[in-house]
Amino acid sequence: MCKIVIFGNSGSGKSTLARKLASKYELAHFDLDEIAWKNTNPPTRQPLEQSSVKIDGFMNDNTVWVIEGCYSDLIEYVMGYADKAIFLNLSIEDCIDNAKKRPWEPHKYPSKHAQDENLSMLLDWIKDYESRTDTFSLASHQALYDSFAGEKVIYRLNINE
Repeated sequence: MCKIVIFGNSGSGKSTLARKLASKYELAHFDLDEIAWKNTNPPTRQPLEQSSVKIDGFMNDNTVWVIEGCYSDLIEYVMGYADKAIFLNLSIEDCIDNAKKRPWEPHKYPSKHAQDENLSMLLDWIKDYESRTDTFSLASHQALYDSFAGEKVIYRLNINE
């Protein structure tokens, strides 16, 4: 079996690595961004129960998978089913550089222009990773990594190059 969970800061390369692993090993790919938020302005989080139901559906439909995201609360739920955890713990500078080079993400933004208009907020978000104490923080990701009993690895180098 191969069930991989990938987590880290915004811009750390989670989606890029997940797509590469999914393609190479024929794994189903699930981006938690697609189910974590309500379609509201400003965006608000889905209740964890609703997100968990969607995760369960994905895992029931797929025997091998890679799931990625920055949401420690959702990642913690997934880790109970994962064989391997990958923590992308890149420098803030690498994450910022990756975010600036990010191609249009149509599942998140209606246009490349709309995505680019959000870039300054995203860069500020990335910069706060080490000082935040929420579900998106370095501290919460480190705790997830430390508590995972299966195979695990931390990458500290930029895998997008």
